Amino acid sequence: MHRRQLLNLLLAGTALLLPWSAHAVQIRNARLWKDADKLRLVFDLSGPVQYKTFTLSAPERLIIDMSGARLSGDFSRLPLANTPIHSIRSGHFGQGDTRIVLDLNEPLQLNSFQLPPQQGQGHRLVLDLSRAGNAPLQIAAAAAVPQPERAPNKPHPKRDITVVVDPGHGGKDPGAVGARGEREKDVVLAIAQLLAKRLKREKGFSVKLVRNDDFFVPLRKRVEIARQHQADMFISVHADAAPRLTASGASVYALSEGGATSATARLMAQRENGADLLGASTLLNLKDKDPMLAGVIVDMSMNATIAASLQLGGSILGSLAGITSLHQKRVEQAGFAVLKSPDVPSILVETGFISNSRDSQRLVTARHQQAIADGLFQGLQRYFEKNPPANSYMAWLQESKNNRPA
Repeated sequence: MHRRQLLNLLLAGTALLLPWSAHAVQIRNARLWKDADKLRLVFDLSGPVQYKTFTLSAPERLIIDMSGARLSGDFSRLPLANTPIHSIRSGHFGQGDTRIVLDLNEPLQLNSFQLPPQQGQGHRLVLDLSRAGNAPLQIAAAAAVPQPERAPNKPHPKRDITVVVDPGHGGKDPGAVGARGEREKDVVLAIAQLLAKRLKREKGFSVKLVRNDDFFVPLRKRVEIARQHQADMFISVHADAAPRLTASGASVYALSEGGATSATARLMAQRENGADLLGASTLLNLKDKDPMLAGVIVDMSMNATIAASLQLGGSILGSLAGITSLHQKRVEQAGFAVLKSPDVPSILVETGFISNSRDSQRLVTARHQQAIADGLFQGLQRYFEKNPPANSYMAWLQESKNNRPA
């Protein structure tokens, strides 16, 4: 595919940015039904909305970006069984927009349109999904994704959810240094190890530490480790410095599709990305590749994971709010290189500012490190309870609960 075609696809997948306000359109509910020819998904809205759709392959996904909209409903009860939709994910991104991702069992054709209020119904966004040639959907769904967990002779896989925990910096890169010599790389390693221990004790989880000692790992290698282990989630733990010594509290960051959401987010990304210059010899070799083309391909493939990362980040931020002060009460976004995994929801957690005397004093204590680790675990557990990966033990628990007689 030529560069111009790739750029056009990328631009087509970028939603219009509208400021977040109290007048944002509410996505109140979603309804789903099917017949032999098509599957219809209807979003009930508080008003008309600007939206864009695009698809991604390997795996198949349909992305709906709604500008200036916020989600107030719940998609968890939609009857997705025996439909071409495997799962639905949603989250905020950009300047107050909402992204909805449909994980599909097969490629489908889309016809979308809006309906004004009529016959007792409000504003609606309608998505009609069908197979090429109008082949029956029931046959496609059964052929595309067999359901081994429902076969009487095949038990549910009950696989572990794989979490990759990345203690930032390490080795020749100490990270930020506090007024009394406290080193970021030591603090975050301790927190990451405590989080790993907590995950190992919980049935249904497995964990991989990017580093379990004081050595340097290039940023791109950290991303590769997450992909090699087919991680369901990647969390990078940090305790950075800020230009203002009064800056304090925890923050959570996800990748940005465009610019940073704040000056602090931009500064944090520049600082963390700059650390990778220490390992420049291990970076990707682009001598025989067009860097712009490679960058566009990567950016396109990452679009579908950002909404999940924001939702994950929101859950983590909510848990940390009960443990420490928050520097920002929303998930920030910036171009962190370590979050650029195209198919793994990824967040970066600043557990506090080591440049702040109060934060620094707490961050070096075992008690506070344990509290932060517990908060991180609770946040990710809450996220996976709402979004259990396919064939996981947590998905089995959810299916068992849903199939329990009333």
